[in-house]
Amino acid sequence: MMSFKKRDLRYFPLWLTLGWLLIFAIFYLSLIPHPPEVVTIKNGDKVHHLLAYSSLMFWFTQLYQEKSYSLLAALFVFQGVLIECLQYFTGYRALELADILANTTGVLLVFFWARMKGAGGLNLLEQKIHSLFSKR
Repeated sequence: MMSFKKRDLRYFPLWLTLGWLLIFAIFYLSLIPHPPEVVTIKNGDKVHHLLAYSSLMFWFTQLYQEKSYSLLAALFVFQGVLIECLQYFTGYRALELADILANTTGVLLVFFWARMKGAGGLNLLEQKIHSLFSKR
């Protein structure tokens, strides 16, 4: 059975809370009637989808070890499909396969990047924070 293997982070609860806030923000912005338009190019919402889901995957690869990446990717792809299905039932949003593709692409780009380059940026940040405050 697959499970999450978290990184050894001093402030893990804080980082995890921020990750859940990101998940909540994606759900919220995906289900409100008129989300803010940041990119004003043709099909700019697809850029939003790609950036949102790549950011989500990136954040959680910082929290969990590589053994967890496949499960994270599967859950975030499922989240993207679920949100698109929920949009269909709102009456003011639509299910778009191109959005699912953009979400999935964002997840997979970071999945493969993290597998090749590794993650652990939060470990480095915590070390810097700790060294900064331990010098006092």
